[in-house]
Formats: sequence, structure tokens, C-alpha cells
Amino acid sequence: MRRLFLSAVLAFTVLTGFSTARAQAPQTLKDKDGAGGAVDVNRIVRAFTAKETEFRRALNQYTFTREAAVQTIGWGGQVTGEYNRTSNFVFNDAGERFERITYFPVPTLTEISFTQEDLEDLGGVQPFALEASKIDQYNFTYAGREKVDQLDTYVFDVAPKVMPKKVSERFFQGRVWVDTGDLQIVKVKGKGVPEGKQRFPTFETYREQIDGKYWFPTYTYADDDLVFPGGQTVHIRMKVRYTDFKPFRGRVRVIEEGEPGVTP
Repeated sequence: MRRLFLSAVLAFTVLTGFSTARAQAPQTLKDKDGAGGAVDVNRIVRAFTAKETEFRRALNQYTFTREAAVQTIGWGGQVTGEYNRTSNFVFNDAGERFERITYFPVPTLTEISFTQEDLEDLGGVQPFALEASKIDQYNFTYAGREKVDQLDTYVFDVAPKVMPKKVSERFFQGRVWVDTGDLQIVKVKGKGVPEGKQRFPTFETYREQIDGKYWFPTYTYADDDLVFPGGQTVHIRMKVRYTDFKPFRGRVRVIEEGEPGVTP
């Protein structure tokens, strides 16, 4: 299994608790550092956005556990509010996936520091960045190559072509790192937009290769000061871990010959 080693990020302890992107114009650019010669940007974008769609479909066939912890931090580093939620994403007998909450104490975060949009980002923008159905609503700008731990990656800056007016319409804005071999996203850094009067933290999400094929999110981290329009500053710290990825296998019922109600 190829993986992205989280040497710096994993020093922190987790708390309890398509469509093809359309190119604006042909782009064949040289890496900023001159390594590797010319880069066919359009081909790379088409490849990793297609695989992002494939990855999202594949993830719908996996069960996994998510441990999320969000805190507000006051003067001296003391915790002033918390949101902790541990869930298993599993399937029912009909093959439908649902969230089974296993740990969810009463949150103590204030309404200004954790909103419905924050909750939506926790399950959308932060782990996945690019929603498959919105791929061609983004602009991708090539930023060069970069070594991320043991992986060689292409780097792209990503932003919505048109910024939505409603905060409820969640998009990603930031940077993605694409493995040069698999042409799949292995790391993202950015935030959910638009913000409106609300403010959202800049986060980093790392992925690991699961079952030798798909790069699934395994860790998200944020530690940011949110400055609101009224001048209030809120220090947010967030840690989310995704574990125990297992492909769903539907239940098989063995029917004996001659069982009542069974036609031979």
C-alpha cells in the first residue's frame, strides 16, 4: 500500500469526542523549478477530476469511522468550548449507508463559532474538497511540482469560477496536491466558501491509499484564528480522523430447496 506519511501532522493527538473540468485554454507549462520538462496541465486536470468522481463513488461502497473534535481556545490555551462526535458510517439491510453516532456529548461551542455550514463542511468540503457534481464550476491553476513526504506531486490552486452568494452553497477554495503516478488528490489545504458574515478555518486534509487503489481522507486538521466582521476573534482548533475503511459486502441469504415460499 502506497501512502502519504503524516510525520508532521500526526504528532498531534486526536481528541475524543463528473464531469470533466473544462479548460479555459490549452495550457502546457514548465515546472517552476524546471524539473520534469513540460507539463500538460489540461490532461492532468481531466485525469484527477475524473478519478475524484470515481473515488467518491467508490467511497459510497465503504464503511468507515469518523472521530471529529472541534474546540475554541481562549487566553492561555484553555479550552472554552467543544464539539465531539464519533460516528460509524455503515449500511442497513437495504444497502443504504447511514451515520450511526456512537459518541456525541452535548456541544459547548457558541453559535457564532460552529454553525450549520461548519457541520456541512465537516462531511463535505473538508474531507473531500471537490464535490463531483461541481467539478466544472471550478478554475484550476497549475502552481508547479512539490515533494510531499515520499510522494512527487503536481500542485494546483483551486477556486470557484463564480462565488456563490448564499453561504449554504458550499465550495472549496485553496490548493490540492496530486500524485504524479496515480493522478489522484493526496492532500488539500484551504477552506469552505463563501463566508458571508461567518468565518471558516483553513484546514489541511491528508489522504492514504486504501486497498491499493483509492486515496481516501484519513486526517483533517485546522488551527486558525477567525476574525469576524464585528471585530471578534475566535481561535478554532479542529482534528478529524477517518479510520477502519472496509468495503461493504451485502448480506447473502442461503435458501434451502423446498423452503416454504420458494419456487424451484
